[in-house]
Amino acid sequence: MDNLCCFSSANSQLARGRSSGGKGRSHQGPAKYGFTLVKGKANHPMEDYHVAKFMQLRKGELGLFAIYDGHSGDDVAAYLQKHLFSNILKEEDFWTDPHSTILQAYERTDQAILSHTPDLGQGGSTAVTAILINGRKLWIANVGDSRAVLSKRGKAIQMSIDHEPHTERGSIENKGGFVTKMPGDVARVNGQLAVSRAFGDKNLKSHLRSDPDVRTIDVDGDTDLLILASDGLWKVMSNQEAVDIAKKVKDPQKASKQLAIEALTRESKDDISCIVVRFKG
Repeated sequence: MDNLCCFSSANSQLARGRSSGGKGRSHQGPAKYGFTLVKGKANHPMEDYHVAKFMQLRKGELGLFAIYDGHSGDDVAAYLQKHLFSNILKEEDFWTDPHSTILQAYERTDQAILSHTPDLGQGGSTAVTAILINGRKLWIANVGDSRAVLSKRGKAIQMSIDHEPHTERGSIENKGGFVTKMPGDVARVNGQLAVSRAFGDKNLKSHLRSDPDVRTIDVDGDTDLLILASDGLWKVMSNQEAVDIAKKVKDPQKASKQLAIEALTRESKDDISCIVVRFKG
């Protein structure tokens, strides 16, 4: 299939009601965002959820952005969409110690999910979250393989860590689990799960971690944009390729749509969720 045919097919997939999108902007500064979500080709409902919004609080403005990529159902991803940020923000120390607050909220949220089983089923979800504080400070946290990539002067900087079974084999085996790698497949925990950290997954939880990696960075004049996306994008595109595509399009919603189209053109079969935050006008 040539590139023109692939591009046409990708556009038709977006047009057939398999996608949704939106945008918004800061009330204080030049930052604005856009997002696109596309259902993959699997025979189950869309399992990706997102958050993208600015909110005004007494101590300042927060930009809240997240991708939750569910597996074995969408219940856990839907729960995270509703509760994870509120659990972070209700911690008293958020404004003075965001790092510890994010760690504690991730852990407490996972405990709440596990205590809700069987209501939430046996599934799980990845998470990548970004909190922009007063347009100046960015806090990124992640569990699983949804990814955050920052662009500074056009150079891609990965702000999250992909938690994959082959890179965390030691932790899994120390907990009594094992990692398999079948020909033509990715490494899996106990032959099942393709990530080594996740929310939920009660049946595998004794062999998994749910603590996030947390990073922070100042947003300065060199900071162009931030991309958050599920692995439906990153399976077929490098960080720098994604930044190069997004930088060419000034409207962040159109940029997120362009990234989704490119992923479909490259024959990504998975759900694709993408948020682009542009820090300058």
